[in-house]
Amino acid sequence: MSPQRRTALVSVIAAVVLIALKLGTGLAIGSLGLLSEAAHSGTDLVAALLTFFAVGVAARPADPGHQYGHGKAEHLAALGEASILVLVSLAIAWRAVERLIGHRSTHVDAAWYALVVIGVVILVDISRTIVSARAARKYESAALASNALHFGSDLAGSVAVLIGLLLVRAGHPKADAVAALFVAVLVLAAATRLMRRNIDVLMDRAPAEAEEAARQAIARIDPAVDLRRLRMRTAAGRYFADVVIGVSPADAVGQGHAAADAVEAAVHRALPESDVVVHVEPVDDEAAIGDRAHAAALGVRSVREVHNVSVVSVDSGGTELSLHLKLPGDSTLEAAHDVAEQLERAVRAAVPEVDSVQTHLEPLTEPGAGREVAGDERAVERIVYEATGRRPREVRFLRTDGGLIAFLTLGLEGTSRLEDAHARASEIEERIRRERPGIADVIVHTEP
Repeated sequence: MSPQRRTALVSVIAAVVLIALKLGTGLAIGSLGLLSEAAHSGTDLVAALLTFFAVGVAARPADPGHQYGHGKAEHLAALGEASILVLVSLAIAWRAVERLIGHRSTHVDAAWYALVVIGVVILVDISRTIVSARAARKYESAALASNALHFGSDLAGSVAVLIGLLLVRAGHPKADAVAALFVAVLVLAAATRLMRRNIDVLMDRAPAEAEEAARQAIARIDPAVDLRRLRMRTAAGRYFADVVIGVSPADAVGQGHAAADAVEAAVHRALPESDVVVHVEPVDDEAAIGDRAHAAALGVRSVREVHNVSVVSVDSGGTELSLHLKLPGDSTLEAAHDVAEQLERAVRAAVPEVDSVQTHLEPLTEPGAGREVAGDERAVERIVYEATGRRPREVRFLRTDGGLIAFLTLGLEGTSRLEDAHARASEIEERIRRERPGIADVIVHTEP
């Protein structure tokens, strides 16, 4: 049995004991206050039973028929409890008013044992209010929270009945009816709050504080994402978030997924145990022409790689777009041309402001065989030293079908601008090719 259900079961037992004490004593001395408290405890018994079963239902995992789980069972139970409380409080208030205006006169014998019973009831009310409130906070349970509210109102009502009996003993016979009326008002107010809170949940009212916490958590993500929509609801203390974010069309699938993961992690940190679903969509309305064209091209089947996307505004006022399209080398020219035409149509549809699309077809580079060999390391190190004043961190040579390839790793200042680092690497590449024509290609990696 779960801790939540154990707490609810203890409440059931406590409610049965209190009903017996209040009802027996109230009938014995003729106290409407005690009888109203017995009725109040009767609703608590119903509430505790509903909570006991509702918590068990809410704890069930999601299934094909209830894909969001069964958490709202607690709120349905709490709403039923509140409805019962309203009816009981109205009945108690009616009886109390009848006594106060003299339509119904009843002798109340405020015997000493009645005061002892009320004292015991107050102690029980205090203990179970504390236990239920702690359990509700720990497990974020709406049903246990409603139980704690009931027990708290019981405590206030029991104190009022105790005061009423003491006043009866002091010679004020209507004090018992006043105490009963106070209990009725107390129960009605508690039931109204309980109904409003649980109706909000059942109607999927957005939890304002939780939504703001989620928005702030997403806003702190670095790099920032474009939050387009955030919808939230809650059930059984758990938050459900539906998030839509926008990313650049040029971002790869992995980058979009990483952005979604970052949003989920941020919301989970702000709202633990929340259920977050993130939808990623391109930011079409603000994306550059080249980004949208690149994304549209990659959306065409059979397209493996697109690069060198160039956009040019011509004198006549039109816009020309060109790109390089790589396809498998064993494709026929006819098949490659068909793919290129599909790509051009897709780009024109995605970027209507483009007047013309030109594609340059290239074969995909297939992996080739290669092996590490010794090369003219000293000459390469000298060239690097003359260009940068530093020796390269690493020099390797690889023999391939296309010739000898040199791989260099350069250490540059971390504060260097990227364009400066690229220019330095390009200068070294050109010098190595010019002075050592036996090297077919030079690959320079820069790092701080």
